[in-house]
Amino acid sequence: MDILSTEGLTRRYGTGQTMVTALDHVDLRVERGQFVAVIGASGSGKSTLLHLLGGVDRPDSGKIFVEDVDIATLGEERLAQYRRRKVGLIYQFYNLIPTLNVKKNIMLPMLLDNKKPGKERFDDIVGTLGLSDRLEHLPGQLSGGQQQRVAIGRALIYQPAILLADEPTGNLDRKNTEEIISLLKLSNRQYKQTILLITHDEGVALEADRIIKIEDGKIISDKVVRL
Repeated sequence: MDILSTEGLTRRYGTGQTMVTALDHVDLRVERGQFVAVIGASGSGKSTLLHLLGGVDRPDSGKIFVEDVDIATLGEERLAQYRRRKVGLIYQFYNLIPTLNVKKNIMLPMLLDNKKPGKERFDDIVGTLGLSDRLEHLPGQLSGGQQQRVAIGRALIYQPAILLADEPTGNLDRKNTEEIISLLKLSNRQYKQTILLITHDEGVALEADRIIKIEDGKIISDKVVRL
């Protein structure tokens, strides 16, 4: 069953002779629970795709269905709700709030909706991420790997439809890279979490179930590497 699909997804930047087509009529389908890696050179369009799927940017044309809702048609208020509730975003540089402790950073998407996660789910996530003894620490008191774990926790707390990770290991050494990828794979298995991972590292991409390659704004290959 598809949890995500796009039809004719197109995004251009600039005008006239300076116009660049970042995505060119992209059709994509992702089944619930898949772990998909998206690879491509710098400027290929992979990050543009992630920003559109995450509701951070809007397409010039085309459709983006997430759980049968075309998010490209949503107004600003409903799109903000979508970003909080339906998509978990993980970035290379963590994007944590420096004045909030680990517990509040993880809970942030729900706090913005005046909600709290169930204690069992919260404890399960922080336990899985190895953060149970770091909940009162500020981001500046954590290592890079620990900060990325917090970002993963924040992305998972609302049980999002999809988790989008944009070069999540790009700022980490090999040991922490392996740990973060293992945690993403664990969330995929344990929570049946659908994941789209943007990466330039083919070694990282090979940990996914499916690898999509983008070039010049188009999907040029789409291979299932693991069932």
